[in-house]
Amino acid sequence: MPRRIDPKCLDCAQLSVDEARQRHGAEGDNCWNENRCHRRRSHYRNRRDANASRRSLYRQGVQQKQEAAAPETLSVPLTLKPVAYLYLYRQKRQDAPLHAIAISVWEGNRRVLEVDPIHCAGMRNQKIQSYLMDVLKMLRERYGIAKFEPEIRLEPSECPMGSCPLRPHLSTTGDE
Repeated sequence: MPRRIDPKCLDCAQLSVDEARQRHGAEGDNCWNENRCHRRRSHYRNRRDANASRRSLYRQGVQQKQEAAAPETLSVPLTLKPVAYLYLYRQKRQDAPLHAIAISVWEGNRRVLEVDPIHCAGMRNQKIQSYLMDVLKMLRERYGIAKFEPEIRLEPSECPMGSCPLRPHLSTTGDE
């Protein structure tokens, strides 16, 4: 456990050597000791910087030990072919009509293409199938994609289009 700071020595450290010898030497309170006072005064004057430096070195040592103890990581490069995801916006019930369609192409963790989503209101099943075949034809030419991944079903309230009638609209207050 470290010793407590002597307030008398702390005050003395702020004085010049001549003033300190005069005040605390034979003419003063007689606590001046030539063998230890120079070192102690230097310690008190520089203790804030020395402590900060010591703490910094300790933190660096702890950090280096943590880094040395950390497991080694290895990343293996993996080339993934692009895949197309088909998002169907439809309610859960079986006979629910298709609200909207969105398509995106991903290569690993990176989205490379986003096909503009469309509303399916007024479209018959044959028209929707024709649209999807046209999109697949375009994707085959650009990315070599022959089919969609298993479809992802989402609720119509999650429709990505801003002008969707099912999206809650913000009511405006004031004059309309």
